[in-house]
Amino acid sequence: MVKSTRRRLSRRAFLRQVSAWGGSLGGMALFGVFHQAKAYGASKQKVTLAHSVNTAIYAPHMVAQEKGYLAEEGLEAKFIVPGGGARVVQALTAGQALFAQGDSGHVLKATAKGKPTLMIYATDVRCSYANIVVRKDLWDAGLTSVEKLATMKRKDGSNLIIAATRIGSGTWVYGNYVLSQYRTPDGKTVNDHVQWVGGGSSATMLGGLKAGKFDAIMAVPIWIWTAEDGGYGKLLYDARDAQVWQKVFGGNIPVTVGYVLKETVEKEPEKTQGYVNAIYRAMQWLRSADSETIYEVIGPKYMATFKKANVIREIEYYKGIWDYDTLIAAEDYQNGLKVWVPRVTKQPIAYETVVDMTFVRKAMKKFG
Repeated sequence: MVKSTRRRLSRRAFLRQVSAWGGSLGGMALFGVFHQAKAYGASKQKVTLAHSVNTAIYAPHMVAQEKGYLAEEGLEAKFIVPGGGARVVQALTAGQALFAQGDSGHVLKATAKGKPTLMIYATDVRCSYANIVVRKDLWDAGLTSVEKLATMKRKDGSNLIIAATRIGSGTWVYGNYVLSQYRTPDGKTVNDHVQWVGGGSSATMLGGLKAGKFDAIMAVPIWIWTAEDGGYGKLLYDARDAQVWQKVFGGNIPVTVGYVLKETVEKEPEKTQGYVNAIYRAMQWLRSADSETIYEVIGPKYMATFKKANVIREIEYYKGIWDYDTLIAAEDYQNGLKVWVPRVTKQPIAYETVVDMTFVRKAMKKFG
């Protein structure tokens, strides 16, 4: 009944009541009342958050919501999950979402197009969706190396079709970069000998591979295991391997980041700080929690279409590459430019122009 009463009180009436209680409750109790008031929504603000698909790569968003960290920062959040990072940045720049989590390249692209955008934290420093899965029947027919993507053809004689979540998305950028590192006898690259298409969400990416609509897909870990367990896919290029990653990319890159329009940071710094605080707390919880516990918090609600065992496998993988301090180092950003230029932007953009670590540092100071 007390909880229900608090919700019905107007903000002004509630503050009068708290003031009346203050003298008898004392300082510590008064702090508790204010904390509860925030949790019960007395100062809650609605925000829309966006990420491309519901897999464990975006667990920080899901955990911040399900553990109540966003609510404790006074934020009532809802998610947009449009199936593709390109659509996420479109939602952000169109004002449909206030904060986004996704590929860092979108920040550069938006900024280059006249929408100044900032990376405000990073959640990993290796790209988990630079993996390539091919159809099992093509693997059995001899498509067992990246180079053969350039030489094998579809039944109609056309180049093989590779699906990213969407053209221009992070899966497309990293897939293009990987294939551009493999030369062909004609002096071109493997990337010049394939067709790229947008595949959409988890269901449509995997469904397209299974149906033969796509010959290969860019894949997060759980898509690899789902396709292999289903008997219709085979891993061709494994970027999950640290040595494979180092050989092609040469070091850390801030891949998955939180981003926001610069004007939002300037106009709503407190809301931005609250969002970053919630994500930082989610990352610390992800560091300490075991994979089974993480699954119970986010798996049934967000990833019910996947087998529990595969979701847990994916969580375990991400626990090995998540960047728990969420800071973006200048040298890591510089390493990423070779991937982003010219695929994302024609010209390099300075670290200081698109990266703001102010909010992360404040969160670190507050929560340790």
